[in-house]
Amino acid sequence: MFGGTGGGSGDFLISLFPFIALFAIMYFLVLRPQQKRLKDHQNMVANVRRGDVVVTSGGIIGKVTKAEDAEVLVEIAEGVKIRVVKSTLAEVRSKSEPVPANANTPS
Repeated sequence: MFGGTGGGSGDFLISLFPFIALFAIMYFLVLRPQQKRLKDHQNMVANVRRGDVVVTSGGIIGKVTKAEDAEVLVEIAEGVKIRVVKSTLAEVRSKSEPVPANANTPS
């Protein structure tokens, strides 16, 4: 009656293929690297300790004098310390050996 071959499902899969390919490309080029960067940042933030030189997302460079669970105390100049939320740290410039808590700081 219609004169067709009944291959409608094959046409549907062929028309769906570009969308599947686009999603695969987006996953490997955008989503997967972003997840890796997020995991690396979380690892960096979790391992910040006293004596590390850090850069905040605002561009402030300083040395960590005290590290807590969610915040760090960063010395940006001699005698000038600021509290920074750990998740706003952009990078750790130099890792150092942990400074003993009872060490005397020069004044």
